[in-house]
Order: sequence, then structure tokens, then C-alpha cells
Amino acid sequence: MKDALFHLAFPTHDVAAAKRFYVDGLGCTLGRESSRAVLFGLAGHQLVAHLVAEPLPSQQGIYPRHFGLVFLSKDSWQRLLEQAQANGLPFYQQPRVRFPGTSLEHHTFFLEDPSGNLLEFKHYLHESAIFGEQGSSEIGDSSPLD
Repeated sequence: MKDALFHLAFPTHDVAAAKRFYVDGLGCTLGRESSRAVLFGLAGHQLVAHLVAEPLPSQQGIYPRHFGLVFLSKDSWQRLLEQAQANGLPFYQQPRVRFPGTSLEHHTFFLEDPSGNLLEFKHYLHESAIFGEQGSSEIGDSSPLD
């Protein structure tokens, strides 16, 4: 499926605030928009924020729902981190290293958009960890359901 783009639709309680966060803050391209939805381009993929009447309940922690990008270059990850900091975007989790010293080691940070949607941006030290490393059962941090 190399000729396909990823599409994600998510809720927003404020279309204008979503535009400020995704376009002005993250640097997404702006696509079509209406009073009820707005389309963004994020690294060549399509995001659509749809207006909802009621805000979603706050999520307790980063699970089960978040989305974002996996950077193949640490420099690209670092540039987005610096852009988010310079634009004053709200961090849900500050930058950190997860699983240090293992084949799953990666740098990560989480942002929170104005509607409470969480976005993760990460870079793996070993590219094989993106889809490989099947011998490891580590996926994310421990959660209350584990």
C-alpha cells in the first residue's frame, strides 16, 4: 500500500482553535474547511477535525487514545520539538527517553490540542523497533489495565 495516505478524523470543540494549533503551532497545511470541520495535512497525511457539541471526557493518561508521527530522523524530531516549544504549544508530557538502553529506546513527547486530543511525536534509536522487535512484549508504558 505504498500508494496510500493515512486519514484520521477526530473531534474538536472549536474549529478556529484547532486551526491555530495545527496550522500556526504545528505547521500543518490547511485544506478545505467549513463551520463544522477543517482538513489538515500533517507530513503528507490527512487529518480532519470535526466539530462536536460536547467536549470529550478528559483522558486519564496517554492511553488508550492518541496519534502522532514517528520520525525517521532525530534531527527532524528535534526540529518539531523546538517548533512546539517556540510556539508555546501545551505539552501533555515533556520530552523524554523511553526504554533507555534497549532495542526499543526512543525519544518522545506528547502535546495536547485545544480539544484534549493527545499527539505523540517520537524517534526510535533503532528503526527496527517501528514495526519489528516481535520478540519484545513492551508496547507503551504500563497501564491500569495491565
